[in-house]
Amino acid sequence: MRAGVSRRTLLGVGTAGLVAAIVGGPPLPAAFAATYPSWDDVQAAKVNEATKAAEVQRIQGFIQSLTGEVARTRTAAEQAAGAFYTAQQEYFEAAVRADTLQSQADAEAANATDAANKAGRVAAQLYRDGDTTSLELFFSGSAATADDLLTRLGVMDKLLERNQRVYATAITARNAAQSLTDQAVVARDERDRLQTLAEQKMFESQQATDAAQAALDAQTLNLGQLQAQLAALQDTTAKTIADYQAGVEAARIAEEQRRAAERAEVERLAAAGDGGGVVSSGWARPTSGRRTSDFGPRSSQCGNGYCSTSYHYGADLSGGCSAGIYAAAAGTVVYAGYNGGYGNYIKIDHGGGIGTGYAHIRNGGFNVGYGQRVNAGDLIGSEGNTGNAFGCNLHFEAYVNGSPVNPINFLADRGVSI
Repeated sequence: MRAGVSRRTLLGVGTAGLVAAIVGGPPLPAAFAATYPSWDDVQAAKVNEATKAAEVQRIQGFIQSLTGEVARTRTAAEQAAGAFYTAQQEYFEAAVRADTLQSQADAEAANATDAANKAGRVAAQLYRDGDTTSLELFFSGSAATADDLLTRLGVMDKLLERNQRVYATAITARNAAQSLTDQAVVARDERDRLQTLAEQKMFESQQATDAAQAALDAQTLNLGQLQAQLAALQDTTAKTIADYQAGVEAARIAEEQRRAAERAEVERLAAAGDGGGVVSSGWARPTSGRRTSDFGPRSSQCGNGYCSTSYHYGADLSGGCSAGIYAAAAGTVVYAGYNGGYGNYIKIDHGGGIGTGYAHIRNGGFNVGYGQRVNAGDLIGSEGNTGNAFGCNLHFEAYVNGSPVNPINFLADRGVSI
């Protein structure tokens, strides 16, 4: 159960009320504030057929409500996760496109400057042995910009009908640089729009994930007892209420033992420290596995009913099913839940515009939750193959101001090799 959700809350308001409280919805009508029956209520109802029938109907309603709420919130969470994944991938694609266009624009601008300088040198060479008076007047003072120099050279070419090829090269490069710069501006605007949309979808998906977990927690807490109470009311044998209560208690103990075993496994993995340890920069290797896929363009691979993307926004590390996943640096968990093709996914905000993402976590493999503070090297999950994965692995991403960057180089700059 998530922090801040108490047993009393679950018993007092029921699943629907709890979900509304978590996602910030309006208060529910009093009719939805469930008061679950006690064993004393069940015992009293057994002695009167009319009362028993009413109590049976009431308990059946509670069971149906719990089950329906789990199904409804799970569907909503899946839809929200799918919308988040789509928005996130569209944003990543736009970010890469904007960076690519800007790099191309910078390269063409450098070409334009270089061509302008060459044109100037050619012009000087042409007049090296002639009357340089007009040339000196033409070039008196330094050109403020490459465009200024090109304008002067253009006038000279018209007068002398020379140097046309070099001048044309410079003009072509300048125009290409301006066109690419204009495209990069448009691409950055689109990138920023999609980033805002992706952040909104991430928030909505986290809300839906929390609501689904709250519904499941409420069902886990109450369903067993309600079913036992219903069975006790419908039982015509001599089996006592105490027997049913004992069954509920045995189930509770078994669940506690299962959770204790899970905690022990988490502690074992944490003690193993297969995240590689924290280096002096404050960063750590996110898992022990070897790198199986790099960042950037790649050939699309198909299998298991889907195809991989042709651009890989992270690096894949494979330590094996259930291998530990560790926080690459200290930060705050800003997302923990399902994320479409990424499967179970955690995103950590490290501050200063830096973030990291961890995908394909196994079902039941979350060791941290939304809003939790973590330190570098903390065990946050374990490897799985949820989402679009061809086997158990960790898909690891690094973000700068929200945009994906090469995580191999990113970690290498911080003293960590993957």
